[in-house]
Amino acid sequence: MARLRKFVAYRTIERPYTRVSKFRSKSYVKSRPHLKITRFDMGNLNGSFKYRVSLVSKQPLQIRQESIESARVSANRLLEKTLGRSSYHFKILKYPHHVLRENPLASGAGADRLSTGMKLSFGKVIGIAVQLREGERLMSVYVNEDGIEKARRALRLAYTKLPLSYSIVEEKA
Repeated sequence: MARLRKFVAYRTIERPYTRVSKFRSKSYVKSRPHLKITRFDMGNLNGSFKYRVSLVSKQPLQIRQESIESARVSANRLLEKTLGRSSYHFKILKYPHHVLRENPLASGAGADRLSTGMKLSFGKVIGIAVQLREGERLMSVYVNEDGIEKARRALRLAYTKLPLSYSIVEEKA
């Protein structure tokens, strides 16, 4: 399988382009990759919790769905191990809608036969991403008072899997 490109090229927010229509002639983006985030709600979904610990973006950016899934898996595993499944509610708050495109330009010998240059430069779909503004929450953990520190530790672990910087905010739910 081909490796993912470095995301530094796609990290800045650009105009969202999600035009996928059920009518093929009106759809500019011809395909959309499947969603790799398997679950958006984990833990005890029906419990009532007093505190919310959230991961908040410090600057506007795009986050690819692969890194969100990686952060989700590691944070949920730590929460499940330390708190147990019934003592928290972990929620991913943003859905990846933004379609990422790339116009691959070939270089080297024989490149004139492989690419069209900038003539048909709309690009091929390479993935989807979440667009976050400054101060928006990406994920939240709902816990009671005894689980606040463990939720902070789980979000700190998730923070390491994501690009750029975030702050961890706790408040009453």
